[in-house]
Amino acid sequence: MATTTAMKTASPRLWTPGDWNGLFGFGTNILVNLLVLTGLLQFVLKMPGQIVFGRILPALGLMMLLSTGYYAWLAWKLAKQTGRDDVCALPSGISVPHMFVVTFVIMLPIASMTGDPVKGWEAGLVWVFFQSFILMIGGFIAPVVRKITPRAALLGTFAGVSIAFISMRPALEIFLTPAIGLTCLAIIMVSWFGGLRYPRGIPAGLVAIAFGMAVAWGAALLGLDVGGLSLAGLGAAFANFGFALPLPAFDHVFSGFSYLGIVLVTAIPFGIYDLVEAMDNVESAEAAGDHYPTTRVLTADGAVSLIGCLMGNPFINAVYIGHPGWKAMGGRIGYSAATGVIVAALCWFGVVALLLALVPIVAISPILLYIGMLIGAQAFQTTPASHAPAIVLALTPHLAAWAKVLVDGALGAAGTSAAAVGLDKMASMGVLYRGLELMGGGAILSGLVLGAIAVFVIEKQFLNAAAFAAAGAVLTYFGLMHGEAVGVGKGLGVTPSLSLGYAMVAGFLWLCARQLAGERAPETIASAPPARLEPAE
Repeated sequence: MATTTAMKTASPRLWTPGDWNGLFGFGTNILVNLLVLTGLLQFVLKMPGQIVFGRILPALGLMMLLSTGYYAWLAWKLAKQTGRDDVCALPSGISVPHMFVVTFVIMLPIASMTGDPVKGWEAGLVWVFFQSFILMIGGFIAPVVRKITPRAALLGTFAGVSIAFISMRPALEIFLTPAIGLTCLAIIMVSWFGGLRYPRGIPAGLVAIAFGMAVAWGAALLGLDVGGLSLAGLGAAFANFGFALPLPAFDHVFSGFSYLGIVLVTAIPFGIYDLVEAMDNVESAEAAGDHYPTTRVLTADGAVSLIGCLMGNPFINAVYIGHPGWKAMGGRIGYSAATGVIVAALCWFGVVALLLALVPIVAISPILLYIGMLIGAQAFQTTPASHAPAIVLALTPHLAAWAKVLVDGALGAAGTSAAAVGLDKMASMGVLYRGLELMGGGAILSGLVLGAIAVFVIEKQFLNAAAFAAAGAVLTYFGLMHGEAVGVGKGLGVTPSLSLGYAMVAGFLWLCARQLAGERAPETIASAPPARLEPAE
């Protein structure tokens, strides 16, 4: 007993050799998102440089510093309480789906309508303002949802995000520039999957980036474009050097309230998306052996997002997919806090533009693909084998959402839209656009509900399945599932028949439960379902 007490009171190590892997892996993940975000601000929104590098990025750096520092502290506290030396901090940073949503759904339309990108920025600040409060309030509800939802449903919809929105784009980029991409992927895989150690313990992520830079810059000096780098672009990046600390942006936040009607249409459903995504990520961490309180995670995300918003950052913070990946490569406590410090320094000193011109994105893409592979695999590895069909069902809405994004992007580039082309014409060519729109809308919730129904059906817990189907009917009717706008009736863009379909499924499953009532005690949704139990060893 004395030994156990000593272990629990011993101060955990703040840095381990594996944290170098975590730092370069997670750090490059954040770096990619930071570079993409900066590109959206500069080249899509046409945001003035003084706003991008003088206001938004410094505020984002502060948010990252607070977020990663907090989750490093939570990991330290868990390690101290349990006496374990393998506790890994939750990864956190800019929410990638929301980065695109706030850019293309909120900021770009308002910037185009007003002719002023600063107005778009202000509307984005209000969007994050409301999202932050939804997160903080929802933090007290999320643990209940997590308790009654099967792990296969949580991780299944999680796998859908990782496959469609994390893995696919990096995979495509790898094959567009295979000389760098495929080789960097091999460098990553033989170390993080195969266990090979590089000389002097150099992290695989650093080896991959160094190789990619060497090839890209070698080609650039020979006049070839292999990684999209050039000396001219590098020289132009130095113009953004300078020191800028975050400053309060209260006036810009309040100015954005004039666009409140446009903001709320998406703030509510995507706030719920955040709740479910955070629950998935906490579930993923627990499956990897680290238990974190869901309420603390959600309220922390909301609090740091609110601080970032009030300082000028229109991008929300979120716990990231990938905790098992960083833990598997050796990340513990220090990698999280170190990432926040480095990102803050990059943002405050204007170094991001230089990195955008120095590192080929394709050299970083394999790291993102690795994380997507690991998360997709985790859904199958940490749930009973009999639940595999439910996982596949849970990830399908994300495939529909991804396909719709591609179709919309292609049609938009051609100067047209699905409505202009004609849904019947598209259907005749095998593109069921309306089906993609319905199934892919609110994919994170749709996947969770469909996966939960399937798990409970597999376990013959039909009453629980009926409860989730009924919840699906309500969520669909109000546009939180199979739609991305909150409202009533046809104004959702979702036909009432889809909500009715879920209600009919709920009724059918209830009848199935009645049929089994004589064989075993009635089930209740509050009971701990076998679906969430770990498979037998």
